[in-house]
Amino acid sequence: MNAQPDAAPVPLEPSDVVAALWRDAGLPAEALAHLKLDGAEPVLPSSFAVGTAAQASLGAAALAAAALWHSRTGRWQDVSVDMRHAITEFRSERYLRVDGGPAPELWDKLAGIYRCGDGRWVRLHTNFPHHRDGVVRLLGCATNDKAAVQAALDKRDAEAFETAASDAGLVVAALRSFENGTAIRRRPPCTACRR
Repeated sequence: MNAQPDAAPVPLEPSDVVAALWRDAGLPAEALAHLKLDGAEPVLPSSFAVGTAAQASLGAAALAAAALWHSRTGRWQDVSVDMRHAITEFRSERYLRVDGGPAPELWDKLAGIYRCGDGRWVRLHTNFPHHRDGVVRLLGCATNDKAAVQAALDKRDAEAFETAASDAGLVVAALRSFENGTAIRRRPPCTACRR
């Protein structure tokens, strides 16, 4: 799906979201009759439709597996996704246990939200070593120290740093208000291409 600046917003009913994804991928519409989605927003306290995102993405993936099964056997399998179960899957790291105890720390010590010199904020995704090392290098920091990263970001513009990080293949997101959300639509985060 390639977002356009004047494109209509994606509908927030999970079945409509799956149907849009399905249609845009050029997959057979008949498959949608084999999908059942239960539950409704809100499932978590959020200004975003996280339950819809979880349910629609898991539903579309499971339906794709059912469509593959149909293409191999000629038989359809029904898919059912409960929104509460889907959101639990999306938060599964909170339930992970290793050898009966808590799992190792999920987040890298530099990951998180930082204030920039222009008063705006960025989120650094540094859980992969090459992302962390790239952010540290881009900022010109000598160490993987939160204070050094903050000091470097105190001299940067949030959107300019986001762009520089993206150009370097790193994962940094400038935080935006809902009112400023049109900037996101002008520059889609990704494009899916059918080959």
